Amino acid sequence: MSDLLTLLPVAGASLRRRRTAFAGSYLALTLGVTLVATTGVLLNDTMGDDSPLGAPSLHKVLTFTAGMAAFVAVFVVAGTFAFAVAQRRQETALLRAVGATPRQMVLLVMGEALVVALAAVVSGCLLALPAAPVLAHWLVERGAAPAGFTARPSVAPMLLAGAVGLVVALLGALAAALRAGRVRPAEALREAAVDGKVMTPLRWVCAITQLGGLLATVGFYLVAPSLPATPGGQADDPQLASQWVMAADLMAIVTLSLFAPVLVPVLVRVFTLPLRGAVSAAALLARQNALTSVRRTVSTATPAFLVIALTGTAVGSTAAFADAMTAQGRAATAARYVLRPGAGPLPVDAAARLAAAAPGLRATATTSLVITGLGADTASFADRSEDSAASAPSAATVVDGDLATAWTLPGTQGAPGDLRGDTLAASTDVVRGNGWHLGDRVNLRLPDDTVITPRLAYVYRTQLGLDEVLLSGGAVAGHLSATHPGAVYLSAAPPALLGGDLTDAQRPGPDPGARYAWIATTTILGPALLYALIAIVNTMVMSAADRRRDFAVLRLAGSVRRQVLAMVALEAVLVVATAAVLALAVTALTQGGTTALLNHRILAGQTAVALRLPWEPLGVSVAACLVLALAAGLLPSGLALRRGR
Repeated sequence: MSDLLTLLPVAGASLRRRRTAFAGSYLALTLGVTLVATTGVLLNDTMGDDSPLGAPSLHKVLTFTAGMAAFVAVFVVAGTFAFAVAQRRQETALLRAVGATPRQMVLLVMGEALVVALAAVVSGCLLALPAAPVLAHWLVERGAAPAGFTARPSVAPMLLAGAVGLVVALLGALAAALRAGRVRPAEALREAAVDGKVMTPLRWVCAITQLGGLLATVGFYLVAPSLPATPGGQADDPQLASQWVMAADLMAIVTLSLFAPVLVPVLVRVFTLPLRGAVSAAALLARQNALTSVRRTVSTATPAFLVIALTGTAVGSTAAFADAMTAQGRAATAARYVLRPGAGPLPVDAAARLAAAAPGLRATATTSLVITGLGADTASFADRSEDSAASAPSAATVVDGDLATAWTLPGTQGAPGDLRGDTLAASTDVVRGNGWHLGDRVNLRLPDDTVITPRLAYVYRTQLGLDEVLLSGGAVAGHLSATHPGAVYLSAAPPALLGGDLTDAQRPGPDPGARYAWIATTTILGPALLYALIAIVNTMVMSAADRRRDFAVLRLAGSVRRQVLAMVALEAVLVVATAAVLALAVTALTQGGTTALLNHRILAGQTAVALRLPWEPLGVSVAACLVLALAAGLLPSGLALRRGR
């Protein structure tokens, strides 16, 4: 108690002196909690959602959006709080020199962090109330959510977001507080001038552990095909590959950021080699500041690194999978033309009418639907509860006609012509996961509530843009009589279009599934990137506000205002350049791995995609970071210099 009473005046003085740092920490956590709570509310509202056929599950997309929001928020909040504490090393040194104990230093820092964090958590949860409907409207406009989707206030996601924000903020401050409390007074005074061991033992442990986790994850995915099959989705299912790639991308970003204190000085030295012989004082000062203030350089570069790395990896991976999906779809399509619905639906008997109108024309109609209880035992269908195995949904495609007219699929068991009558075809991953064998009878429930048991007649290698279950038209005869086909695959140009749009299968354009992949990616990345861009401004303003004394010293030493601002601008350029190089390294590494995965495991000789880095999105993100960093560095620095005249 006596410690707290002693520290209260110190905390009050610190708050008055470092208003900008406290405000920056408050803003970072407030927006972080708002982001996590907003996505959490929408996630809670989509439990059991029924997204349109072919579109990504809104609940699944929002799960990734919430995960990405939490990832970026944790990154930014922990870094901002640690940076705010690290900025106080000189103040810490003075307090230790006048007799403050390590315990008192930890109590002081953690008490201040707790007060700021509590205020920010409450503010963030309140801001989530209007932000959730805004995000819901944005999702509807982008086609990621059905019309009419909106947000309903929910307490649980907000409490969870607040708890996460509070814990992250305190953990971010704790590491710096313990470091501040451990140093001896004389040592503290020395460290106040120049950053010493920025790569602490704890950070080494975290970095090496994270690297081990990344290697273990990649290793597990590589050996997954040789592991025993498990019920449900297989880890190596190509249709789950994009999720594994995203997880590996995020782990790679975290790993590289943890090693940043080791890498940043090296990069700064390389970038500033041309400045060693410069006669400009601003250039020399910018170089030395970046080299001696490694903590500040790392902290200000982290949000920019997040923006550029997330843009490069997520956009690059999405583009690679979209290319693979389109290339594989083109390679697997056997038809010469594909007729799809135009302004209205195709006739129910479109395939039969077209074939009858042109002798020799082969036509196969396909219809997408959702089945339930795929492979469940017969007794399960009496259980109507959501937890029943017979209630689990699966996407399937009905093939009404000859399968070989529509697609040339790489088969592993049976023949395409066997898909007729009371039969179904399934992908290798579904067959392996359920332990089926060719000829087995498989239970499933149709949308009209009828349970059927078609025979497994054909097994094909999993395709990125094709459902993993194909039902013969004969298996569902009489149950989908009023359902309009989603496409008609034709061996030649039809005599009539029946109101549909005809596509040349040799020039099909992007796969429809690729469009949904882009919608999902922008939905997942959009809010997180906006938050990270705001964090760049926030961190740069915090950094500039802490340097008023440095600016005053430079002016007393004879530097003019223009030289000081030039130094700040060069430092901002160095920060963004360092972040860009690290982000480009992560992007190149993950893109190389993604392309190899696609070509050697998923496409596997069917077709191939080339390694392609997303230069345009990378360039746009670097430019945005540079503009924001320059503006956020120069404006407060200019004001500080004007006040100091």
